[in-house]
Amino acid sequence: MAFLDENGVELLLGNEAIARGAFEADVACVSAYPGTPSSEIPEVAAKYAKNTGVYVEYSTNEKVAMEVAIAYSWSGLRAMVTMKHVGLNVAADTFMSVAYQGAVGGMLVVSADDPGMWSSQNEQDNRLFGRFAGVPVLVPGTPQEAKDFTKLGFELSEATGSLVLLRTTTRVSHTRAPVKLEALGEGVRKGETKSGKFQSNPTKFISLPANARRNHPEVLRRLNDALEFARSRGLNRVIGEGDFGIITEGVEYLYVKEALRDLGVSAKILKLDMVYPLDEELVAEFCSTCTSVLVVEELEPFIEDMVKSILFDRGLNVTVHGKDILPRVDELGYWKVRNAIEHALGLSLTKPEVSQVPQLPPRPPVLCPGCAHRNVFYAVKKVDRSAVKPSDIGCYTLGAMEPLKAIDTCIAMGASVGLSSGLAKAQGNRVVATIGDSTFFHTGLPALVNAVYNKARLTLVVLDNRITAMTGHQPNPSTGFTATGEVSPNLDIAEIARALGADYVSSVDPYDLSELERALREAAEHVVSVVVAKQPCALLRASLLRQKKERIPTYQVDAAKCTGCRVCVNLLGCPALVFDREAKKVSINEDLCTGCSACAQVCPYNAIYEVLPDGSKKFDVLTDEVKERWQRWYSTLF
Repeated sequence: MAFLDENGVELLLGNEAIARGAFEADVACVSAYPGTPSSEIPEVAAKYAKNTGVYVEYSTNEKVAMEVAIAYSWSGLRAMVTMKHVGLNVAADTFMSVAYQGAVGGMLVVSADDPGMWSSQNEQDNRLFGRFAGVPVLVPGTPQEAKDFTKLGFELSEATGSLVLLRTTTRVSHTRAPVKLEALGEGVRKGETKSGKFQSNPTKFISLPANARRNHPEVLRRLNDALEFARSRGLNRVIGEGDFGIITEGVEYLYVKEALRDLGVSAKILKLDMVYPLDEELVAEFCSTCTSVLVVEELEPFIEDMVKSILFDRGLNVTVHGKDILPRVDELGYWKVRNAIEHALGLSLTKPEVSQVPQLPPRPPVLCPGCAHRNVFYAVKKVDRSAVKPSDIGCYTLGAMEPLKAIDTCIAMGASVGLSSGLAKAQGNRVVATIGDSTFFHTGLPALVNAVYNKARLTLVVLDNRITAMTGHQPNPSTGFTATGEVSPNLDIAEIARALGADYVSSVDPYDLSELERALREAAEHVVSVVVAKQPCALLRASLLRQKKERIPTYQVDAAKCTGCRVCVNLLGCPALVFDREAKKVSINEDLCTGCSACAQVCPYNAIYEVLPDGSKKFDVLTDEVKERWQRWYSTLF
């Protein structure tokens, strides 16, 4: 990918196009907390940061990322902060206040929403956040628009003095399409690190109530300015003709165009690029020439409700369809939109043509072979099966799946610790929580402080795999390097837990099941205890060992010793373990095995052995040599 080419056409993901648009806009700072479907934006920006002088960072959470970006904006520089939709919940405290204070240099907030919840715990519609905060909202529908609207967002921000929310969705973020490149920003092209200057302005920047009262009217003024900007740039436009009208936005516009083409019907379309503030005059004029209007939008009736209010206020008697014939949940698509158009026009509904394919077996997600999280869940259940087990957002949420079933709750980032504090008090019994290293730094720290302060009887197991694994292996404060690969302090979670006042802290290797169980039992004897399970992500470790041409240990099953009890399969659920129903024997898929030896440790018949380089068998797998190897894996991974 010739990402830094000055012109031409490149095949880009929507997220890559957003990063490119920021570079063309001469952005100075890109801050983020990674989260699908937004993760590729900071990844691409970080890849080219050193060559362009752009400052890119993975912040500890979205609120901090927002504050880093606004600091650049208030220093007169262009800044972009990116996150997935639920990340804006974390950043909302700062976002809502800064909406009053406004921007100096262009400030773009990218929210990647996830209709259909492909990788999320909800499918909230963050267009509502724009209206809530009084911030203009741009909605791209293609990778080309993603790039163009990014640049436009910076211009809009500086023209109005407002933050701008760029709301994309999974379908746009992860679609790849040709994107026409334009010139990079001057500073980016020269590779210059940009330096700004903060100009003191207490009335603007200090959110005392007296200042906030002065700034609130400024929010409304900026929205009016945003409308004028949209009109001058032709952001919202009418396409086609007829007395049947469709109001739509983003990727939904593409569904509309395709459905109209195949139905052979005409419609007048109002395509909205800036969905908030909504141009009431344009909407009223558009609807006044229609007998009926269909609003096509994903999730909430955001545009629909405003359209109905506009028509009511003006006494316009126009039938408006929307969520009466379109779902309020899940992604839209060609057939949903086509059927909605047919319904609005009184046509017979066309049934989708579905090709007949064999019924495929279900493939639920599982933890990777050799994942140390699996061992933690096994040990937690073995030590205290009766404990309530809250968990958090990350790969380890898969601990809820069969056969582990070692998770009772999952809400939001860091909630495992806060919920555990409450559960320990509410029921009077010990609680065992699990949280990842990145999530611990994200929002686990304040909750742990709360548990210590209020003496909640809980054990917190921090699954420290040295990376933000679920969203694509981004670094975090426990990794030891930054977004751009610079060496940084490797923050030790155990030391932090001790500093926060935990009564018991232990760092263990989760591959050593006996040691892990011992630590969990000792932890149960204290009020607030923290066990840090330290072993790198199995995917990264295996990849690195192959790159270094180091031997990955091989394990096999002695068929003569295997009784077919399936203890290893039922307790661990590792994809590398294969049970032959006819032979009633377990075997190990060498292509999947990463050499963690957990299966050998749980086998009650000592039937699993390591194959040594000379071909001999080692049944006593938990030796000092093996433990030393694991420690080397951890300490030298990065």
